[in-house]
Amino acid sequence: MTINAGRTDNGRVRKAFAHEAVVAMAADADVRAPGAAVTVALCGHWDHEPPCPVAPHHTAATRDGGEVRLSVLFVATPADEPEVRTRIEAALAAGQSTGPGDVVTAWSLVSSAPGEVSEAERAHAARLAAPN
Repeated sequence: MTINAGRTDNGRVRKAFAHEAVVAMAADADVRAPGAAVTVALCGHWDHEPPCPVAPHHTAATRDGGEVRLSVLFVATPADEPEVRTRIEAALAAGQSTGPGDVVTAWSLVSSAPGEVSEAERAHAARLAAPN
């Protein structure tokens, strides 16, 4: 399900989308690293000032043993959705991210696919779509 989440500066309607993935990671690996890789793919760097230049987004990560479930919530125009998903997929498929202190965190992509925006995520999507 997509929801109307706002408009771009040129009036194009943005919608909320979800992308779900599972990565295998070592028990001591930083679960935030795959989300940082997604941010680099969409924003150029994991530490940047808003707004996100390609697609405002948020990545949630939940560890389940040796796997980490990722949920990426993003807003984009329907025309931009395929490019955003391609960038998310490529970032996760790369299997590593370099973070602060040049620490490299590695993972293996297990699965990745479009997800559903939940009712609980609607308010968050609206905040992502709000002009900064």
